[in-house]
Amino acid sequence: MKSLKGWTVETKNHHRYSERSGAEWRIVAELCNGAVMACLDFARHDGALMPFVSMKFSIVLAVLLTSAVLAADEKKEEKSPMNSQNEVAVIKTSEGDMVVQFWADAAPKTIENFKKLARQGFYDGTIFHRIVKDFMIQGGDPNSKDPAKENSYGQGGPGYQIKAEFNDHPHDRGVISMARSSDPDSAGSQFFICLAPVHRLDHQYTTFGKLIKGEDVLEKIGNTPVERNAQGEPSKPTKRIVIESIKIVPAESAK
Repeated sequence: MKSLKGWTVETKNHHRYSERSGAEWRIVAELCNGAVMACLDFARHDGALMPFVSMKFSIVLAVLLTSAVLAADEKKEEKSPMNSQNEVAVIKTSEGDMVVQFWADAAPKTIENFKKLARQGFYDGTIFHRIVKDFMIQGGDPNSKDPAKENSYGQGGPGYQIKAEFNDHPHDRGVISMARSSDPDSAGSQFFICLAPVHRLDHQYTTFGKLIKGEDVLEKIGNTPVERNAQGEPSKPTKRIVIESIKIVPAESAK
């Protein structure tokens, strides 16, 4: 006996099948054609089983049609895989939204890691804990979710490190790059967005995308007043600039 969940799935599938294009139904027809003809040949030649042929043929045909439709789904998925290169990151902050376009050709593993953390909600509630005027804004530290851990801001991560993917994309204004310690392969979740060209960092840090929307937001965050942090650097924002979420979405939906 089917559960309610099973019926829900079946209903959804029914709607999906009813919306197939002519090309998709041609695939179904091709898949069914050979088997159906074989059943008809069986019905014509096996006279001893003729009283049962009609019922059996209906059952077999129904099974074949269902199997063919599912096979057509698989063929369609094989021909139309999701193009992850057309995805962007929408960084929603307390100061407004910024949209980042990825450079998949330059740092695929870095981008994969960033997307994974974003989809897990890892960045939600973190802050831009370090702002250096005319240099960059830095965020992505899970420690920054808790004001009580202020002295350890900049030291947090996802619990693992990723290898560097240094490339030829320069650190220009609006470029997003991975923060790290002195070890080139020590990046994890923290990133920074350049407020100006910083070419001394080229081939030293992994750039992986660039801002395509929200320049005014970047400017606003970059001009946030700062004071000295626990290490004595004048980079601690006087208010919390919260990263409310980072969503990975199709590029066309962020226009």
